[in-house]
Amino acid sequence: MAYLLPENTGSLDSGTARRALMAFFLTGLLLALPGALLPAWGHHIETNFLLVAGYFFCLNVGILAAMRISLVILPKKGIGFVLLMATGISLMSLLFLGFASTQLLAREWRMLGLFGVGLAAGLSNTAVFQAIGSIYRHDAASTVNLSGIVFTMGSIVSALLVAGTFFAYNVPSILFFIAVIPALLGGLFWKTRFAPVEPMQSIPLREVLKDFKSPGAILFALLLFFQFGNEWAIAGWLPIFLIQRLGIDPSTALEMLAFYWFALLIGRTAAQAVLPRVNHARLLLGSVLASMLGCLILWATNNLQGAFVGILLIGASFAPIYPIVVSKLGSRFPYYHPGFFNGIFSVALTGGLMAPAMLGLMAHYFEVRVMIVIPLLGSMMVFLLIGLIWWEGKLHRTH
Repeated sequence: MAYLLPENTGSLDSGTARRALMAFFLTGLLLALPGALLPAWGHHIETNFLLVAGYFFCLNVGILAAMRISLVILPKKGIGFVLLMATGISLMSLLFLGFASTQLLAREWRMLGLFGVGLAAGLSNTAVFQAIGSIYRHDAASTVNLSGIVFTMGSIVSALLVAGTFFAYNVPSILFFIAVIPALLGGLFWKTRFAPVEPMQSIPLREVLKDFKSPGAILFALLLFFQFGNEWAIAGWLPIFLIQRLGIDPSTALEMLAFYWFALLIGRTAAQAVLPRVNHARLLLGSVLASMLGCLILWATNNLQGAFVGILLIGASFAPIYPIVVSKLGSRFPYYHPGFFNGIFSVALTGGLMAPAMLGLMAHYFEVRVMIVIPLLGSMMVFLLIGLIWWEGKLHRTH
């Protein structure tokens, strides 16, 4: 068994690069959709949180399946084929979710639709990272940050579309309307000629397993696990939390979810400008402390203004953490690539994406207020891990 990574990817012209980046828009649209759909499906009223945990679990299983499938298909069929496959699966999955949102099918069938959504998002993510591989190798932090900006724009659109149509249309109509977007993107990818996929090098499993014996790799993996868990816990459960905690209407709660994504967008745009000019360690520590403060404000508030401030702090402070970590990972572990399944780091990323599902289990036994406790504790762990990584890095350089 081996983990495959691209050896080299040809440079992209600006037009092809812009079209490739639209795949991140699709991924953001799809992965943000479950959090936006929970109020539309009435889970703020009927609190069957075990079912909600199943939704997020199936979404994550789809992402995992896509990682394995893409490693087989990409070298044989190319980037364009995989992107068209992703848009086709997302279109069918959204239409199926619309059908499953009627009374004709039991709610459990939505899990199958969300598996398809995760599968499409995973395929899209892997293909686009292959397409922009040369840019990533040149500047990992800026590339991941730019990709995050486009991803976040898709997430904003997802939340705003559901919020804007919440009282005007039923859920099937909303999903059928959203399905137009992957159909249009499929037409865009159909007309785009992507560079051929370069041969992929194999990393033996025994080499990857060495990471589990490396203190640095374990610390970085834990950092990715907690930070991804923080971001997706908020993204998946914020509307339900605001509705039950503050008593606001679902449409306003969805607009606040869109504002969370907008705060992430502002933070990532600002980080793109300041990353080359500021000390990364200080920016990382400042971001983690600000996110902890935002979580405390959101926990304590009983009004919309306090929620607004807390969400702004959380979103803006989460934004620069992942790009900085990726740049550090690239220098310590050169084979790491965020678009491919590669050992301990992918275990961490996948575990982080499981956070909304784990929150569903916890909310079943405790009140939904536990939603904000998890990111708060997770931010504390990130703060601790940054200190440990700094200390381990000094020892690593010394030896």
